[in-house]
Amino acid sequence: MDIREINDEYSVSGQITVEDLDAIAAMGFKSIVCHRPDHEEPGQPEFSAIAARASELGIETAHVPVGPMGVTVEAVQGMVDALDELPRPMLGYCRSGMRSTKTYEQTQHIRG
Repeated sequence: MDIREINDEYSVSGQITVEDLDAIAAMGFKSIVCHRPDHEEPGQPEFSAIAARASELGIETAHVPVGPMGVTVEAVQGMVDALDELPRPMLGYCRSGMRSTKTYEQTQHIRG
């Protein structure tokens, strides 16, 4: 797990596992946003499994998948909603962290 801080409210990571969530909670993350569609590649943990364990740890979650079409208007709006509704600090993840970074960056002109 390679977590990279974007700013005080948001960090990104590549794919996380259910087993990573205890460490993520210990780092103080209050919410997680998944930017990866389920079943993108074999062996990838499903979002529902991540969300279930996160909930047990008191971490709120949102699924804002960004697929082959890239960062869409819908994904940006979903991320704005997540940022408006979920506590921080927030961790966004996808396969490499790139989609999580790009989606967040595209919310900045909307959020000010």
